[in-house]
Amino acid sequence: MTTALLTTPLHAQRPETRDRAQIPAEYRWDFSPIYKSWDAWEAGLKDMEAKMDAFAARKGTLASGPQAVLAAYQAFDEIGKLQYLTYRYPQLQRDVDTRDQAVAGRFQRVGAMFAKFDASTAWFTPELLTIPEATMRGWLDSTPALAPYRFTILDTYRKQQHVLDEQGERLLALAGRLNQAPRNVYSELSTSDIQWPKITTSDGKEVTLSPGNYRRLLEDSPVQADRAKAAAAHVGAYGANANTYAAIYNGVLQRDWFLTQARKFPTTLDAALDDDAVPRNVVETLIETTRAGTGPLQRYMQLRKKLLKLDSHHLYDGSVPIFRTDTTYPYATATANALASVAPLGSDYVERYKRFVGGGRIDVYENDGKRSGAYSANVYGVGPYLLLNYNDTLDSMFTFAHEAGHAMHSVLSNEHQPFVTSSYTIFVAEVASTMNERLLMEHLLKQTTDPKERFLLLQHAVDQIVGTFYTQVMFADYELQAHRRVEQGQPVTTEVLNQIYAGLLKSYYGESITVDDFYKWTWARIPHFFNTPYYVYQYATCFASSAELYKQMTTGDGKAREAARQRYLTLLSSGGNDHPMAQLKKAGVDLTQRATVQAVVDQLDELVTRMEAEAAKIR
Repeated sequence: MTTALLTTPLHAQRPETRDRAQIPAEYRWDFSPIYKSWDAWEAGLKDMEAKMDAFAARKGTLASGPQAVLAAYQAFDEIGKLQYLTYRYPQLQRDVDTRDQAVAGRFQRVGAMFAKFDASTAWFTPELLTIPEATMRGWLDSTPALAPYRFTILDTYRKQQHVLDEQGERLLALAGRLNQAPRNVYSELSTSDIQWPKITTSDGKEVTLSPGNYRRLLEDSPVQADRAKAAAAHVGAYGANANTYAAIYNGVLQRDWFLTQARKFPTTLDAALDDDAVPRNVVETLIETTRAGTGPLQRYMQLRKKLLKLDSHHLYDGSVPIFRTDTTYPYATATANALASVAPLGSDYVERYKRFVGGGRIDVYENDGKRSGAYSANVYGVGPYLLLNYNDTLDSMFTFAHEAGHAMHSVLSNEHQPFVTSSYTIFVAEVASTMNERLLMEHLLKQTTDPKERFLLLQHAVDQIVGTFYTQVMFADYELQAHRRVEQGQPVTTEVLNQIYAGLLKSYYGESITVDDFYKWTWARIPHFFNTPYYVYQYATCFASSAELYKQMTTGDGKAREAARQRYLTLLSSGGNDHPMAQLKKAGVDLTQRATVQAVVDQLDELVTRMEAEAAKIR
C-alpha cells in the first residue's frame, strides 16, 4: 500500500490483553450518557411502569376528539424514549460481558415489562380505528400539533383490514411469547445442546469444530482435504439432528401461516411485507432476476478454482484466500481510512462522523465474555452505540465502515425526525452500511497500484456481493418455497427441505462448483430461517439500492451528482417518515424494476473482470 493512512502510532496498536478492565477506556463504551448508575436505571424503570399504567387508563377516551388522540401519542412517545434507555442500558452491558448474570437478570426484567405493555395496550389500535378515517383526517388537518403523527396514524388506517377487534388483538398479544417458542428451541438445540465434532487435521492437530474454529479452519487451512473433512463434520452435526430441526422449522412455518390467516392476508409473504407496504413483486422480481443472473457468480467460482489450482472447487473452498498478505489495518488506520472515504458525502456528514468516532460510543476490541460479531444500536436522545471485535484485518476495517454507516444513519434520522418517525425500517437500513463499504473500497483502490493489494480489495467487494446479495437471495428463495408448501397444504419433512436447498445450490452455482451431498443440511444452520422469517431478502434489496445510489452520485455532470448526493442525505435523514419504497423512490431507486437488480449482476461481472486483470499482473 502506498498511502500514509496505513501507518499507525504505537500507542494505537491492538491491546494484547483480553481483560476488559485493562483495555484503555478510549476503546470501551461509556454508559453514563444513558444512565449514571443502576439506581438511576431502576428509577427509569419505575417511571416507565408508571407511565405505562397511566397510558392504559386512557382506554375509551380516543373518540372524544383530536386532543385526546394527541395526548395518547405524546404519552406513547414518552414511554418509547424510556424504552430505549431502560432496554439499552442492560443490553449493552450484557453484550460486553455475557457472564454477568446480574445484568442478564435485569435485561430479562425489561423484556417482561415490554411484554406486559404490549398486552395492556392491545386496545389502542382497535379503538383508534373505530373513529372513521374521514373524521380522523379532519382532525389531522385542523390540529397542527398532530402533524408529526400524521404518517403513523394514516398508516394504521391503511392496515385496518388486517387489525382484529380488541379481544382478537389481545389474544394475539398474549400469544407473543408462545410464538417465540420455535426460536428459543432452535437456539438451545444449536448452541447449548449441540455437540461440536472433533477432527484431526493432516498435521496431526485435533480441532473442535465450533462455529468460530470451523470458520477459521476454512479460511486458514491450505489443505483441501482438511477443509473437506471439517465441512463434512461441522455441517453433519446439524444433519445428525435434521429431523428435529425440520420439526422446529415446520413449527415456524405453521405459526407464520396461522398469523397470516388470522390477519386475513392471502400469503405469508404478503403478511411479512405489509408493515412496510412493500409490494410482493419486489421479492419475486429480486429472485427471478438473480436466478437469471448467476453467470457472474459462476464465473467468479471458476476464477477461484483456476487461481487456487484446484482440480475441483467446493463450497468449503470459498473462504480460503487466493493470495495471502501480511498487511494489517490497526484500528486507527481503519478510522482514518473510513473518515477519508466518506468525504464525497460532504463536510457536514464528515464532521458528524468525527464526533461519533471520538465519543466513547464504540466498543472496539475483544475481551473475555464479550459477545461476538458487530452491530450498531441506537439510543434515542443519546445516540448510537457501535460494537466491534476488531482484529486488525481488512475484514475488520470494512466491518467498522459498515456499522458506522448504520450509526450515521441513526445520527441523521435522530437529528431530523421527531421521535415517532425517528426509526428507519430494516428495508432501508443496509443501504447506508453498504454505501460506506463501497466508498471505502473505492478510496483504498485509489491509494495503491500494487496488483495484489488491488486484487484483494476487489475480491473483498466481490465476496460482499456473493454474501450480501446472491446468498441472501438464495435464502429468500428457500424461505418462499418452504412457506408456499405450507400454504398449499403440502408436507414439510426433512427430505423436502433437503431437496429444496440442494436444488437451489445447483440452480445458483451450476457446474462452477462441486456440491457435496452433506450441504443439503445447510438450511438447519441458518438462524434467520428460524428467528426472523422473510428478513434476509432485505440485505439484497438494500445492496441493490446502494449500488444504484452510488452510481448516481459518481456519474454524470457535477450538478447531477450533487442532486443525487442531496437525495441520498435526505434518505438518511428521513427515519421512518414514509414507507421505505417511497423513500427510496424519492432518492432515485425503484426496486420494482428488474434493471435495479440487474445492476448488481452487472457490477459483479465488472468486478470479476477487474480481478482477472489484476491477477494477470501478479508474479
